[in-house]
Amino acid sequence: MQAVVLAAGEGTRLRPLTEDKPKVLVEVDGKPLLEDVFDNLLEIGVTELIVVVGYRKEQIIERYGDAYEGVPITYTHQREQLGLAHAILQAEPHVEEDFVLMLGDNIFRANLADVINRQREERADAAFLVEEVPYEEASRYGVLDTNEYGEIVEVTEKPDDPPSNLVMTGFYTFTPAIFHACHLVQPSDRGEYELPDAIDLLIQSGRTIDAIRMDGWRVDVGYPADRERAEDRLEERAAATVE
Repeated sequence: MQAVVLAAGEGTRLRPLTEDKPKVLVEVDGKPLLEDVFDNLLEIGVTELIVVVGYRKEQIIERYGDAYEGVPITYTHQREQLGLAHAILQAEPHVEEDFVLMLGDNIFRANLADVINRQREERADAAFLVEEVPYEEASRYGVLDTNEYGEIVEVTEKPDDPPSNLVMTGFYTFTPAIFHACHLVQPSDRGEYELPDAIDLLIQSGRTIDAIRMDGWRVDVGYPADRERAEDRLEERAAATVE
């Protein structure tokens, strides 16, 4: 399975950690964020990495070259950071089949393989991990609105007034249908082409979409405090493993 990794962001909210490096090379517990993502993907059997780069891209390319642990890497360039849907379209020429999408700035210790298995079993056009967060944090993410049967009826990117506290986490599987949806997305009020808007188009067109509750944890490393929180979680996990 191919994996698309989004690694083009500048990480302005992580400054000063990103003043001289791309966001995905910020280290958490001694390892770059991107490397942790790669390790997770290799663990679930990914056989090709397609990495969307942008800000200070040369540092990423020089560090990892054309392969990571024997798995080939293809780089594609997002020249302007115009949102996740726009970033995904930069990978379209290199994707041949169903694929995994992972954000390059998240630390996951969770049931990623379940998402792949569910998509294959249900022959869904999209499947992704979701989690409940405090309501005051939901506006940082793509938020799901569900009906009384628990079915997803709408996905909204960073709403001011979230309809729920159930959010997408940054790990997805898609069929190539997502590319057509991304081409149809219009810029949001933020001037970006939003991935939740593309997923919402799939939902409204009747495509099969599966949301899988996360078993485990993840940290979206958007601020320096998130980096510290991720390191604490990893240290706790390491200590529990030793015990």
